[in-house]
Amino acid sequence: MKTRMIGDLEVSALGLGCMGMSSAYGPAADSADMIKLIRFAHERGTTFFDTAEAYGPFVNEDLVGEALAPIRDHVVIATKFGFDIDLDTGARTGGTNSRPEHIRAVADASLKRMKTDRIDLFYQHRVDPAVPIEDVAGAVKDLIEAGKVKHFGLSEAGVQTIRRAHAVQKVTAVQSEYSLFWRGPEIELLPALEELGIGFVPFSPLGAGFLTGKIDENTSFDPTDFRNSVPRFSQEARKANLALVDLIKAIGERKAATPAQVALAWLLAQKPWIVPIPGTTKQHRLEENLGSVELKLTSDDLHDIEAALAGIEVQGERLPEAALKMTGR
Repeated sequence: MKTRMIGDLEVSALGLGCMGMSSAYGPAADSADMIKLIRFAHERGTTFFDTAEAYGPFVNEDLVGEALAPIRDHVVIATKFGFDIDLDTGARTGGTNSRPEHIRAVADASLKRMKTDRIDLFYQHRVDPAVPIEDVAGAVKDLIEAGKVKHFGLSEAGVQTIRRAHAVQKVTAVQSEYSLFWRGPEIELLPALEELGIGFVPFSPLGAGFLTGKIDENTSFDPTDFRNSVPRFSQEARKANLALVDLIKAIGERKAATPAQVALAWLLAQKPWIVPIPGTTKQHRLEENLGSVELKLTSDDLHDIEAALAGIEVQGERLPEAALKMTGR
């Protein structure tokens, strides 16, 4: 597996997003199977694993910690704080909470759940408008000085927030949605990250599964699947957005690659400091995704994709209205 630098942190060129193993896409997968999958990912060269206290809550950190315990010194674990979750019961209000005392408590709880003595990358999951970002960065800086955290990250933060945080404690990576399905970061975020030397970790790099080519307007999701509430996944939007999938399929056919591999290779080709974190619960999908690291898109390929994208307008917002209000702050 090739490696990349996000900030001053070296990770595999493709990470593994673990959220869907426990939540968001329907019932949780079998824990024993997911432990095997996570360890298989490492055997295939993956060293970067993404989780969060909010996934479950808590159960995904438990899962990732157990899976990686035997190889802890050979991997990078990213987790997140920032939601108002009761650390004893797991009850959550849905709101944000990045008060410094809460950040410290979350760090200790995450360390215990994951059976580790340090968090390699600690993201603020969503910006808390009630807490100055300087206070948040200062709290993480204290955790870094205490040896409990190695690197500071932000998720779905706006450019000015990133700059203010970075002035207090160096931001190693920013995580936000980015894919052929959502190219918003190209406008302001990517230029700012390049200027500041901050790495970028796109989540939903396969458009929550849409860019795999396995979803169409007739696909049914589990009642607990979050995509049921996403405007971009309405039946009408899916039908319209298949034009994007057709484009990726056409490129894949000439490259002897799958749509998912083309979508991931496109992301990897954008900047050398971009490390996508596709998630899956299936070994064959994991192997398919990893194949994207070896897929070389030429300048002609990228030009053709760009030209074709100019004629495609993706339909529907990428998140429900309430969730969108928590992004880009």
